[in-house]
Amino acid sequence: MVFVKSQKSNAYFKRFQVKYKRRRQGKTDYRARIRLINQDKNKYNTPKYRFVVRFSNTDITCQILSASIAGDHVLAAAYAHELPRYGLEVGLTNYAAAYCTGLLLSRRVLKTLEMDQEYEGNVEATGEDYSVEPAESRRPFRALLDVGLLRTTTGNRVFGALKGALDGGLDIPHSEKRFAGFSKDNKQLNSEIHRNYIYGGHIASYMRVCFSLLLYTIILLSLIVC
Repeated sequence: MVFVKSQKSNAYFKRFQVKYKRRRQGKTDYRARIRLINQDKNKYNTPKYRFVVRFSNTDITCQILSASIAGDHVLAAAYAHELPRYGLEVGLTNYAAAYCTGLLLSRRVLKTLEMDQEYEGNVEATGEDYSVEPAESRRPFRALLDVGLLRTTTGNRVFGALKGALDGGLDIPHSEKRFAGFSKDNKQLNSEIHRNYIYGGHIASYMRVCFSLLLYTIILLSLIVC
């Protein structure tokens, strides 16, 4: 009989520490989360807010959350399925819809805090980087971007939601390097390209290409049949 070494002994299982449930499910990055929710001790029980953006196959969820021992508290939330009542009826998961959802959430949370008149945000979406300036009475509402397990690639939809929240009047630490239209060569943000993404121009151009290819295929098939 061949001798087989026991790789996991009884002592191993005695010392085995089970990971958190949402880590086992692959839903939460606790290393990132603890850095987002840790509050300075000299601020005592002041809530630290997070601008949370999540995507599903049919919807976009944007929330303002603060962590507590009992769990996360939702201050305000906005969803992409609310956009049809404001005029955006289709394409509720693209870059433009993410921008609109972030914009809707920012205006909603400022209205809840009665700061909407003081901080009107960016009135026109030009695609340029915008940061809110502090007013005389109250400082702007500050939150930290929480992307979850998403890969923060340049032009990702999560930064469309971030841009919407910034234009809505929220103070969120950010860099323009991840917005759509940023060039690594000249290290600058092309505001025209970014504006095109905000208004859904890239989707329109793609649909025109698809339509031309479909028309070409129909003509080709009709010639073959004839």
